[in-house]
Amino acid sequence: MPAFVRRSIVAACGLLTAFSTFAAPASPAVPAAPAASTAGNVVVVLNSRDATITLLDQTTYKEINTFPVGKEPHHLMPTPDNKSLIVAAATGNSLLFLDPTNGQIQSQVKDIVDPYQIGFSPNQKWFIANGLRLDRIDIYGYDGKNLKLAKRLPLPSMPSHMAFTADSSLAFISLQGSDELAAVDLATQKVKWTMPIGKQPAGVYMTPDNKYLLVGVMGSDYVAVVDWRTQKIVKKIKTGDGAHNFRPQGDNRHVFVSNRVSGTINILDLNKLESVGSIAVPGGPDCMEITADGKTMWVTQRWVKKVSVVDLETRKVIKSIPVGRSPHGIYFSNRAPEL
Repeated sequence: MPAFVRRSIVAACGLLTAFSTFAAPASPAVPAAPAASTAGNVVVVLNSRDATITLLDQTTYKEINTFPVGKEPHHLMPTPDNKSLIVAAATGNSLLFLDPTNGQIQSQVKDIVDPYQIGFSPNQKWFIANGLRLDRIDIYGYDGKNLKLAKRLPLPSMPSHMAFTADSSLAFISLQGSDELAAVDLATQKVKWTMPIGKQPAGVYMTPDNKYLLVGVMGSDYVAVVDWRTQKIVKKIKTGDGAHNFRPQGDNRHVFVSNRVSGTINILDLNKLESVGSIAVPGGPDCMEITADGKTMWVTQRWVKKVSVVDLETRKVIKSIPVGRSPHGIYFSNRAPEL
């Protein structure tokens, strides 16, 4: 399965356009170009409460620049061709396109309605934008060039994260407000089923064998293992309090889950479906990124305005870097695959 299967893509309300035509002039101040020696080593951090992006040097851990974007930038993802990095500003109703290797602004698109969490089906036929504050998802068809709104689908309360089946037939959406998991049939654009999943579900991850869904239950201390074919929770993997988001290690065997309340990250073995270790990262750990060599993990800490760097061999934080308020999404181009 290609690495971008587990990434996201953003689509706008009523938009019918090609990615290549997202070329509105960039209104935020253009950041200073990183030196040639840092290109490819730039870490992009979204400071959601400050409405800014911070660029860090992956080698020196120093700040390169911080510049403004739309309000509440939460999530980001590269385009499938890796030529752009899309930053979605939820209440700012806008998208910002960056060069993924150096963080330079390429273009900006305004009047995008609530692009919170975003998802791209494995076959690249469907795009979904979760409107967390609007209690809906927008489903778009994609023909390899253009995006076209197919369905605006109301959901019970606060659609948050998502995952897809390998054949792109179903999208699974966590509903933080109603404590449910929803399955959406992408061919009919209708809700196929909903099931109770636990208090405030957040991150959703499909195991590489397409057998189980893992759901981080943020209002508790476990990851729910769901047999999505029978709509049953078959196991609860105990983690720390506030189980939230996932990042695969890149070895097709392990996945990390951040626990925002307990300030830890659990390492889950996908064959055993159990936790095989934990890492202390205090301050509300949230999104994670892993270097291509698999040696270090970078973690945003929502409550302490920092990003921590973890040595994955020793499972210890080796560096903490100040950033803006409520850092959320994080990305760098020399990253481990998302499987």
